[in-house]
Amino acid sequence: MLRWNMFRPKLKQLRAYDRRTLVLILSIGSCQQIFAQNKLPLTDLSAFQQASPNWRIAGGVAADLQQNNVLQTTSGTGILVNLPDKKAPGKDLFSAFQHGDLDLEFDYLMSKASNSGIYLQGRYEVQLLDSWGVTAPKASDNGGIYERWDDSKPEGQKGYDGHAPRQNASKAPGLWQHMKISFQAPRFDASGKKISNAVILRIELNGVTIQDHVELAGPTRGAIGNDEVPQGPLRIQGDHGTVAFRNIVVTNFDAPQPQLQDVKYSIYNGRFDNQPNFATLKPNATGTQKLLSANMAELPGNDFLVRYTATLNVAKAGDYTFSLRTNGGPGALKIDNQEVLSYRNRWDKQGSITLQPGAHNVEILYYKNTDWAKKEIGLTVKEASLREFSLADTNVPTDEEADPILVMAPENTILRSFMDIRGQRRVVHAVSVGSPTKVNYTYDMDNGLPFQVWRGEFLNTTPMWHERGDGSSRPLGAVQILAAQPGMAIAKLSDKDAAWTADTAGTGYRPNGYSIDAAGKPTFSYTIYGTSVNDDISVLPENQGIYRSITAQSPAGDLYLRIAVADKIERVAPGLFIVGDKSYYVKMDDAKANTIIRNQNGRAELIMPLQAKIGYAVIF
Repeated sequence: MLRWNMFRPKLKQLRAYDRRTLVLILSIGSCQQIFAQNKLPLTDLSAFQQASPNWRIAGGVAADLQQNNVLQTTSGTGILVNLPDKKAPGKDLFSAFQHGDLDLEFDYLMSKASNSGIYLQGRYEVQLLDSWGVTAPKASDNGGIYERWDDSKPEGQKGYDGHAPRQNASKAPGLWQHMKISFQAPRFDASGKKISNAVILRIELNGVTIQDHVELAGPTRGAIGNDEVPQGPLRIQGDHGTVAFRNIVVTNFDAPQPQLQDVKYSIYNGRFDNQPNFATLKPNATGTQKLLSANMAELPGNDFLVRYTATLNVAKAGDYTFSLRTNGGPGALKIDNQEVLSYRNRWDKQGSITLQPGAHNVEILYYKNTDWAKKEIGLTVKEASLREFSLADTNVPTDEEADPILVMAPENTILRSFMDIRGQRRVVHAVSVGSPTKVNYTYDMDNGLPFQVWRGEFLNTTPMWHERGDGSSRPLGAVQILAAQPGMAIAKLSDKDAAWTADTAGTGYRPNGYSIDAAGKPTFSYTIYGTSVNDDISVLPENQGIYRSITAQSPAGDLYLRIAVADKIERVAPGLFIVGDKSYYVKMDDAKANTIIRNQNGRAELIMPLQAKIGYAVIF
């Protein structure tokens, strides 16, 4: 255990217009959201500059786990696919729009052994690669920030300044993956000189943060140019491997930031459980600040009210959302005497107001009545085309978060805790099993089944062990839920279409715990309907997923095993199924096994008669 302190017209054709002017024109009326947040339609290729033949629009896509660089497509719309030909290598795809600061969110699907990448501003590459099963990812792996390059350096030293992902959260070929990228463009002064580097603020892969605030000193290898610019096109690599994209959402943050100026404060000592009348109240101290802050020498430790007044200069009309943190007591926010956040006993609050360009009068209240809390005020603002940023002083002490208590798995590791399933339910008798190969799972002792698997590091046990704790732990990697709703692994059915047993009533279910082999790997056992069951789970070769082997002593003919539940289950080959929205695979040992795909209450289930021995793989 370790403690660790669309716009469609091509902008290049609009040379007669200043691009900043164009952005301002587009921000008027119904066009406002085009440069703010835009989901690319993918009904055709018009969101991109002239596309080479390797790029096309499809309605469906599938990969084969056995074939390198092969994707099969079906007709329709909604999916962007790159299918380069060996005889005619593909070309990169460039967006028709330019971007500076942006958030980029998309689903993508790789074929086996495929290689691609996303170039922000056409210059900074985030790698997309089939990194399935890699335990120690490099900068060239999926989600890595590719190296910069210098041909003048000796061999082996040409590549430098790459950034590997924190952990490998990649899925198998043929499965949809989800990536979120937050990018801050380089900054330039009035003369065009660069004054700050581009920054990858954050990259999330399949729900896991893999990059955090990575400064980019310059373009990575393969950039469209070694120069750096305020705006550039989004570029998708097309000359390496087959890849598919969908649900591409671009949020451009091109609005100028509002400025909070002329900050004045008045301090009132005492108790103020209700907002006072300031016209009749004399302050104990007054002063001015360059930045909104609670770091004033005159401020007592507790039982005080600070009234701040300031001017907020806004350059762009929009609906602005303000978040106010008044540590240790309530606060309030008024703009032009309109209440945005009311004076109530909450430390964190959020509200919105429509503002026009110009100067606006601001009043902020901070009342601290909790003696153990630190003196701290925070105020942030965001808008559809403005990334959230702070209007307060960020160079002051803030509340310290709990020092995280992380459990790694350098060997087979078992930990019992509560486990929450994405806000749907809490598994109270959960046993999590970690592996040095970074393929992990959690077993539900109350229902006799593994209900989640994940790739990456093992557990964050801070919620369980910090101070009094709540008894729960959280996976550190990219989680795939196998059983979101409660239900027994085995049920007695009158026929294959009968309703599945929701709980243990009438089952005679009795968990018998687990035994541990010499390598520290558990085998779970239980009795149900008078049948003794052993449930053995191990990691697949090359870290491809988990393998589950179930043995049952003389099972009755009306007992069934439920293998998967999802909105959709498809048989893609004998004994091979793809579950959900291409979320994971199930591969049966016996390709001729009597597996049944059925519909129950609007959901698909994969079941089969319980046999003396059943084996299958969960591939993800």
